Amino acid sequence: MGIFSWFSDEKKKSLDQGLAKTKESVLKKLTRIVAGKSKVDDEVLDNLEEVLISSDVGVQTTLRIIERIEKRVSRDKYFGTEELNKILREEIASLLAENNTADLLELPSTEGGVPYVIMVVGVNGVGKTTTIGKLAYQYREKGQKVVLGAADTFRAAAIEQLEIWAQRADVPLVKQKMGSDPASVAFDTLRSALSQNADVVIIDTAGRLHNKIGLMNELTKIRNVMKKLVPDAPQEVLLVLDGSTGQNAFEQARQFTAATEVTALALTKLDGTAKGGVVIGISDQFKIPVRYIGIGEKIQDLQLFNKTAFVDSLFGEA
Repeated sequence: MGIFSWFSDEKKKSLDQGLAKTKESVLKKLTRIVAGKSKVDDEVLDNLEEVLISSDVGVQTTLRIIERIEKRVSRDKYFGTEELNKILREEIASLLAENNTADLLELPSTEGGVPYVIMVVGVNGVGKTTTIGKLAYQYREKGQKVVLGAADTFRAAAIEQLEIWAQRADVPLVKQKMGSDPASVAFDTLRSALSQNADVVIIDTAGRLHNKIGLMNELTKIRNVMKKLVPDAPQEVLLVLDGSTGQNAFEQARQFTAATEVTALALTKLDGTAKGGVVIGISDQFKIPVRYIGIGEKIQDLQLFNKTAFVDSLFGEA
């Protein structure tokens, strides 16, 4: 197992702690809706629907889950909190399994001397720069040579923040002055990475959504410029979303998936919220793999998403 091994006690403990607020909220609500009930009836299911929606699972995904549970209840007649919790855990795990590609047990990489290029997108304030820094650290700890590119030239603070994280992760950063052409920064970054025989390149991009056409054009230009040096770059377009914003994260996902081809998601700040259900809904609705979740402030607190471990941490292990 590598540094991102999900099955170590340390990683599972961190995940449990990071999702503690969501778990406490969900289990309290589940306990309340079955209080005094001898069986899972229509009233319990109606209340369960409210629990899931209030946990930011999302209306469409909630209805899918409720429909699945209704079929099992009508067939098998489950009773009590323990049984409902078990069914809910199983159906959510099944839904996640259907809507995502296989979980990664290790960080993705390329072979043959070509760097693995990750273009990171997302609005300002969602933890984009932090995620880049943590990801760079994890790759470097794995023994990979990493180069960061500060292509968010719209804000001076973005360049400064990424520089701080590059220092923390102990990886080189390619930057230009504020207002420079983002595609030029991306090109210079990739050219520098190739000259250093780097394994991984992570490109930050501007996080503004006020003009979708402008954003689309900018991201397309960055991609096209990088392809001149590495034809299949970027191999991953990572959309970073703030899990604590709940339904706002859904809207951001819609905007960015319309602006560019997003291949993976990172959900941040799950440790500070009871809205962890947003991971379930976004995974289901957008059919884009959730690759990483942020469950704390430490540089190690970015984990590869594992469906089974996630559900177990929310509802308790089977």
